[in-house]
Amino acid sequence: MNNDRLKNQLLLHGVVLIWGFTGILGKLISLDASTIVWYRMIIAFLGLGIYLKVTNFSISDSAKNIISYLGIGVIVAIHWILFFEAIKVSTVSVALATMSSATLFTSILEPLFYNRRIIPYEIVFGLLVILGLTLIFNVETDYQLGIVLALTSAFCASLFTTINGYFVGKGSKPKAMSFYEMLGGVVGISLYLLISGSSEVWATIPSLEDFGYLLVLGLICTSLAFVVSVEVMKHVSPFTVSISINMEPIYSIILALLFFGDEERMSLGFYVGATIILTTIGVNAWLKKRNRNYL
Repeated sequence: MNNDRLKNQLLLHGVVLIWGFTGILGKLISLDASTIVWYRMIIAFLGLGIYLKVTNFSISDSAKNIISYLGIGVIVAIHWILFFEAIKVSTVSVALATMSSATLFTSILEPLFYNRRIIPYEIVFGLLVILGLTLIFNVETDYQLGIVLALTSAFCASLFTTINGYFVGKGSKPKAMSFYEMLGGVVGISLYLLISGSSEVWATIPSLEDFGYLLVLGLICTSLAFVVSVEVMKHVSPFTVSISINMEPIYSIILALLFFGDEERMSLGFYVGATIILTTIGVNAWLKKRNRNYL
C-alpha cells in the first residue's frame, strides 16, 4: 500500500513538473502565442481522441453540456494565449509567479458558483497575494505588460477551473470534458482569426524544431499529463494534489534558470514578492486540509 502511495505521489509530481515545463516550451517555440495555442489544442484534441478511442471511453453527453464544454474550451484557449504572450514579452519566472494569483481569483469565484460564504482568511491571503504582486510589479518595471497579461490569464484559469469543478460535481466526465474543450478552443481561435481577417496561423509552417516542441507540448504536457493526473487523483488525497500543484511555479522558475540562465535572473524584490505569494498559497492549502478534514 505504501509503495503504491509513493508511486502515485511521484507520478503526481512528475505531472506537475511536466506542466511546469510548458513555460519553457512557450519561450523556446518561435511562433506567436495564438499559433502555439492553436497547434497545441489540435494536437491535444487528436491525442485525447486516439486515447479515448483505444480505451473505448464514451464521450456521449447532453447537447447542452457539450455546448458548455466547447465554451469552456474558448476560455482555456484565451488563458493559454495570454500565458504564452506574457512569457514572450517578459520572462518565464515573472509569468509563472504572477500566474500563482489564480488562487486569489478562485477564492472570489468559488463562493459565486458554489453558493458558499467567503472564508475570512481567504480575504487576508488575497491581500497578501496582492502585496506580493505589487512588489513584483514595482521592481520589475520592464515586464509590467507581461504581469498584466499573466494576471488576466490567471483569472481565466481560475474561471475555467471553477466551472469545470462545478460540472464534475454534477457528474460530468473529466476526460470527455477535456476532449470537447480542446475542440472548442480550436474552433474559437479559428473563428476569431477568420473574423479578424488574420491568416497567420494557416500561413505559418512551423520549423522542424518548433514542430517537435509543439508535439511535446500537445501530447506530453497536455494529453498525457491530463490522463495521468486523472488516474493519480484516484489514489491520492485532494490535499496532496493541491500542495503538489502549488509546486508548479517553483519547478518552472528553477527550470527557467537552468535553460535560460541570466535572462531569468530577477531582482531581490521579485523573489521576495514571489516567496510571499507561494507561501500564502501553501498555507491556504494547509488550512483547507485542516478545515475540511482531508485524509
